[in-house]
Amino acid sequence: MIGWLFKIINMRARKPVIGVPADRRLLGSHWFHCVGEKYLAAIVEAADAVPIVVPAFGDRLELDTLLERCDGVLLTGSPSNVEPHRYAGPASAPGTWHDPERDATTLPLIPRAVEAGLPLLAICRGFQELNVAYGGTLHQRVHEVPGFAVHKEDESAPLEEQYAPAHEVHLLKGGHFARIAGTDVIRVNSLHSQGIDRLGDGLVAEGRAPDGLIEAVSVQAAAGFALAAQWHPEWQATRNEFSKALFAAFGDAARAHARGEAAANADR
Repeated sequence: MIGWLFKIINMRARKPVIGVPADRRLLGSHWFHCVGEKYLAAIVEAADAVPIVVPAFGDRLELDTLLERCDGVLLTGSPSNVEPHRYAGPASAPGTWHDPERDATTLPLIPRAVEAGLPLLAICRGFQELNVAYGGTLHQRVHEVPGFAVHKEDESAPLEEQYAPAHEVHLLKGGHFARIAGTDVIRVNSLHSQGIDRLGDGLVAEGRAPDGLIEAVSVQAAAGFALAAQWHPEWQATRNEFSKALFAAFGDAARAHARGEAAANADR
């Protein structure tokens, strides 16, 4: 009995585990499953959680087994774009980088994670994946769409300039993002060519750029934390007050999920 008590206490005290789906990239002659360090660092330092990299194996992954062992999911940005056939879009411009294995992994994983009650945070490509997973569509090159500003970075500039605040985002009053921020307006960086065209079913637009482009969304039917940002809050997350608060809220939600699992196991 005492042994079981210590086991339950240990489960309640453990740090939450965050699944992070990888990109599949050809490096040299071999394929690798990769996640940018800045995302993993934000999980460790700002969410106080443990990241695990999820390989982009598509339907070769047993999603239910994976989700049972995670307390949250982080969908990262990437240089690749969601393949346009996933949302009945026109063919991409020549030279566009795609990652069909990541699409095959994340698009079915997203609704399953939300239905399972796992906290979900989606960033940049992950933001676009979330929209597509819920039936939405994308602008493939926002800077070529009349009425929208240029949202992509200058790749020739130093990283500090690329990730510097670029524009305001006006947040939905009373929404999840506004509550985390403690204000209705924040300044964010901007490093994306794609953006939301038609919002996915059941998603709520919680933030817009000055040109009207949707920059923050939540999943309306989610039982808990399910938020997405078009910008990059993971960049030096502990040095930005809103980024720090966003990842802290994500980590808190994952800890609550972990405690819930521990309580369920204790009842068995």
